[in-house]
Amino acid sequence: MKPFIIAAMTGLLAQTALASEDIADQYPQSELYEKPVEVIPHVFSAIGATAPPTYENSGHNNNLSFVITGDGVVVVNGGASARLAAALHDEIKAVTDQPVKLVISENGQGHAMLGNSYWADQGVEILMHVDAAHEIEENGDFILQGMQRYNRDKAEGTRVVPPTQTFEAQQVFTMGDVEFHVLHLGPAHGPGDTQVWIPQWSMMIAGDIAFHERMPPIFPDTCTSCWIETWEQAFEPLNPTYVIPGHGHPTNLAQVRRYTRDYLVDLRQKVGAHIDEGGDLAGAYYVDQERWRVLDTFDELATKNAGRVYEEMEWE
Repeated sequence: MKPFIIAAMTGLLAQTALASEDIADQYPQSELYEKPVEVIPHVFSAIGATAPPTYENSGHNNNLSFVITGDGVVVVNGGASARLAAALHDEIKAVTDQPVKLVISENGQGHAMLGNSYWADQGVEILMHVDAAHEIEENGDFILQGMQRYNRDKAEGTRVVPPTQTFEAQQVFTMGDVEFHVLHLGPAHGPGDTQVWIPQWSMMIAGDIAFHERMPPIFPDTCTSCWIETWEQAFEPLNPTYVIPGHGHPTNLAQVRRYTRDYLVDLRQKVGAHIDEGGDLAGAYYVDQERWRVLDTFDELATKNAGRVYEEMEWE
């Protein structure tokens, strides 16, 4: 590994302490929570807050990444609003005169796709998994209304737009000097989870299959056993050197394994033991998760996660 890449990654990892829920905004001159950083040459990411979306962070609580290819720019995540997408575009134009040619949404959640209204108005192609496209078709208006409630005037100009392209298992393409593998490795965090793999650089823009600074949220329709299986059989074998997770600073495979796969395994073991002892749902909320209190959003998510795993496992 080249020394300058090691130094860059070391510097980024040293910023982990800045990912606190208590910091409302780290880049006040922009609607972005943080200014984009160059993770490795040609790959940039604007790291979002690890807190829930708020007016103060403009809904930028996930990572908005882009890759400069030599023949255009690929953006990963459209952003939570049209204004946030425009702010990201301003940062892209500050580092390259190459046009944005494609936006990839990592799932159908608001912070991944509501900003696509801005990109559509720029004539940019939008790609997402078929399940994510179905999610916004079914729930897009509800997701938009939720963003409008917390973002108020910052929601101006945002609307729900469908993708111009969809894929199922994978879509491979080359732009400029870069080969992209847009993947749906299997069930994980939510419908349509998408990973962007750049094998020539061993770079994985992982999306919400991988967490390490904030607690992974488990939704009512999340299959945690499926998530673990997808991780072990499809994600881990790719063995990326660099990982940009859906939330939190760029890191490595060992970190996201520890705080995603290992967390899910541990929680399932604790809830499984509770069930074996005849425990009920009310008691499941209080299984021991103290090991994971270091993660942001622990207070918001730990008991919810335990309850949802109980509901999943009682029928297994």
